Amino acid sequence: MLTEMYLKHIQAVFLENGDPETAQGQMRYMRNQFEYYGLKAAVWMALSKGIMAEKGIPTGEDMKALVRLCFDDEHRELHYFALEMVQKTLKQQAADFIDFLEELITTKSWWDSVDWLAKLVGLHFKKHPQLIVPVTERWMASGNFWLQRVCLIFQLTYRDKTDFDLMKKYILEIANSKAFFLQKGAGWALRQYSRTNPDAVTQFVQENPQLAALTKREALRLLKSKNE
Repeated sequence: MLTEMYLKHIQAVFLENGDPETAQGQMRYMRNQFEYYGLKAAVWMALSKGIMAEKGIPTGEDMKALVRLCFDDEHRELHYFALEMVQKTLKQQAADFIDFLEELITTKSWWDSVDWLAKLVGLHFKKHPQLIVPVTERWMASGNFWLQRVCLIFQLTYRDKTDFDLMKKYILEIANSKAFFLQKGAGWALRQYSRTNPDAVTQFVQENPQLAALTKREALRLLKSKNE
């Protein structure tokens, strides 16, 4: 009941501050997959900060329950509120919290929530590195391309700590996929790593002509601009 009251408070605050005209543009941009209150990022972030300061952040199962209630709603800003709450509590979470992150990746999935969760997965893996191989292998085998995208991009901030062999393995596993978000994700991962090891990325792309054109183009974008 407390989580339901919390949700109603968030809904009321967001509705009061929303803008229907802005909402229409947001819905068009997201291909009408979600409803919107019409809150721009700076607005919903400020409102969320205020709500959490006033109401606090639930812990344990209560936090998960509130996050699930937010995701049950069709308004995308409520999903963002939920992810902000998850992010704020991530450092305190045990290793098995990865199961909840997986649940969220596969709930109301689209690039905005999945890429945010990929960042959180990357942070969680840094704290619990023993999870990386078994979890990502399971996700790659799942056939769910959102989980697979996370496997490609969770290392975006790892720099010289990147497991490039693992990244290459997963990129090659999806090399024949026609899924835009996998092709783009693979290229993004390679492009980001090219900041750390440009020669390794160049060699990988050259040695694997089967990579999608989009992947190769994204992977080499920074390197080409430097050579021009």
